[in-house]
Amino acid sequence: MAAKINNEDVSKAWLIITEVLSPAHANQRKQNETEFQNSVDVMIQDGLGYMIEEWFVECLQQDLRRNVAPTFWKIFEVEDSELLPKQLGKAVNYLHEITMGYMPCIDRLNSMAVILENRKSSTVFNKKNLSEAYILLIKSIIFFIMPAQFCKAVELFYSQAFKVFHHSTSEDEEEEDEEDEDECKGCDKEQEECVCKDILDNFHTINRQLDDIGILERVSGMAVTSIVHDRIKHHIENTCKGNFETSYLKNLEEWLDSKVLGWLTLVYSGNCRNTNADCIEGFKGRLLHFMYETFAKTHIDQLFNIIIEFPESEPAILDLKVCLEKTDLRGTLVTSLKTALETRLLHPGVNTSDILTAYIAAIRALRILDPVGVILELVCDPVRRYLRSRDDTVRQIVCNLTDDGSNELLDELQKGQPLLDDGCSSDDELDDWENWMPDPVDADPRTTSKSRRASDIISMLVNIYGSKELFVQEYRTLLADRILTQFNYEIVKEIRYLELLKLRFGESQLHYCEVMLKDVADSKRLNSRVMDERLKAAKREEIEVNAMVLSAQFWPAFREEKIKLPEVMQKSLEEYTKKFEALKGNRTLNWKPHLGLVNIDVELKDRTLNFNVSPVHAAIIIQFQSQETWTVEELSNVLQMPATALRRKIAYWQTQGLLREEATDKFVLVEEHKGRAMHDIIVTDDDEAESAMASAQTQREEELQVFWSYIVGMLTNLESLTIDRIHSMLRMFAMQGPSAVECSVPELKRFLDSKVRDQKLLFSGGVYRLPKSDMM
Repeated sequence: MAAKINNEDVSKAWLIITEVLSPAHANQRKQNETEFQNSVDVMIQDGLGYMIEEWFVECLQQDLRRNVAPTFWKIFEVEDSELLPKQLGKAVNYLHEITMGYMPCIDRLNSMAVILENRKSSTVFNKKNLSEAYILLIKSIIFFIMPAQFCKAVELFYSQAFKVFHHSTSEDEEEEDEEDEDECKGCDKEQEECVCKDILDNFHTINRQLDDIGILERVSGMAVTSIVHDRIKHHIENTCKGNFETSYLKNLEEWLDSKVLGWLTLVYSGNCRNTNADCIEGFKGRLLHFMYETFAKTHIDQLFNIIIEFPESEPAILDLKVCLEKTDLRGTLVTSLKTALETRLLHPGVNTSDILTAYIAAIRALRILDPVGVILELVCDPVRRYLRSRDDTVRQIVCNLTDDGSNELLDELQKGQPLLDDGCSSDDELDDWENWMPDPVDADPRTTSKSRRASDIISMLVNIYGSKELFVQEYRTLLADRILTQFNYEIVKEIRYLELLKLRFGESQLHYCEVMLKDVADSKRLNSRVMDERLKAAKREEIEVNAMVLSAQFWPAFREEKIKLPEVMQKSLEEYTKKFEALKGNRTLNWKPHLGLVNIDVELKDRTLNFNVSPVHAAIIIQFQSQETWTVEELSNVLQMPATALRRKIAYWQTQGLLREEATDKFVLVEEHKGRAMHDIIVTDDDEAESAMASAQTQREEELQVFWSYIVGMLTNLESLTIDRIHSMLRMFAMQGPSAVECSVPELKRFLDSKVRDQKLLFSGGVYRLPKSDMM
């Protein structure tokens, strides 16, 4: 049976308990432990044991709110920001003393079984014990809002500590600005006044005190994270930016582990009891991710330059590939690179050859970055569209394919792989099905995975237009131009290129080119036979002719130019024709007098000059044998060529110093220089580089001429038609069959507008009609 307890005993017991557990007197008064235990028993027997801990927690809250918090924050009320780290030490020391005063009371309550049996979970805020409840009270009452002055103090303190730590653990990796050797780079003071050791000692003391209180992570977490992030950005910026020929990721990981995490270990694990060491591992994972993200963003900002410098920049591409696998920056990369390409590459100020070089480098680099090919597909789509809009893209590609020297396209051509179309492959061909991986979510579902991986550089360039016939036609024109401008019978190199192109485009596509090269070989043999006949006859001709005999139907259209050659030149061509007819029977020659090459010696009073020029240039200078002065009109009548073209040709001889313009359109032969300075000679573009073939525009206009008779017939019968009606009728009647010429509406409009300018059509009210004189 329990003893009866009166109110007087309860009051006495409560007085003893409150005096022992009062936070204000916890270290000033020590009661007899037996007396305290008996007082607790009295309260428990009277059913009031739960009040002991509730009262203590309430007193604790009141003391923290009314006394401790105001005193703590008042310490930071200083005007000089340089004093803030020192004030932080004072404030933490004050809070540590208060906490150490509370600890005996907290430990006493935590250790008493009778108190624990009567404890309500709400009293300790659902924490395991009163110690954790106290930490929660500190955080919620004092640190629920941290003033800007306090945050600045914490940041200054940890920044200074990190700088000293970094300086003390590294001799070769210092700040980029070299200071005077007499100044310590840790504390920025003179070597004799160095306080690095004091800063580190204070650093360890404050961390230990914050850990004892249980608020180390709460106070330092944001500042430490900010400092570490800034340091990582600063280190990556100074170490890696602009250098793409070295791999940095491994060195960065080692730096992070030794420098950054070494300092964090000092903060959270060195001499700390309450802070869990596992938080370092958590920090390490987050900081590694931040490092990968920062490094990737730095390289993404420079990715255009990295691509341009490929393959020297391959280490940077491989580093970026690793970072993309660990971060979610694919979308950022695609957007950034597309913007860079459109801003720096896709505008009229950049040559087509430079755009193609950059595009080829992008294909090679992005294939390493993303072997699946999705990034390449997304990023380079604007480049493909822009190249398609340029008139000289096909010619530049074909030139790169067949030019001597080291370039990527020639290397690709020499691999001898067949051409791959965009849709040539299928997902059915899963040879390595065990290692199959789905495409990324940003992949175009209309393109098969295998085609993205398989397409080589030449195939991707050809697929810009979706038709290899266009490239074959351009190569045919380029080959013809090269043969006729160089006038060389050595075709071993051209045969080699042709065989390589056959592997890519197929033999049937390049049949015309085979015939063209065969014409060159046949011409070489023909000239040898003509030369033999000439030697047998022992007859020396005034002008020796070597001809390039071409099968007209297999060659592209030639550039036309009207010219009547001098009699001596025309006579030599006629004699060659007779020899050809004698050798070939019923075949004859149709000369292109403006094409070819003439080796001519010009004998002047004081010198003899040798030139290799076109027949037109030779014809002009030969006329000055008969008289020294000619007007443009006189020469135009003799040579039967337009005056504008004649002036352009005469300019070449002016650049050589052989002709001088005495008056407007009047030229005289310069027999002697008489000390004439070189700067007196007119300099113009050398017309020798002019192509022997008709331009693509001229060829296209000739092709469209086949529609003219249809259009005249339509307008004769129907009087007037809109352009859409004309185009639909042409598609019905004139664009049928495998060899028919195709024509788009914009092309047709340009063709009809040219006829309007030539006064062969009328256009008004949105319809075309024939002039009345043509309809009668």
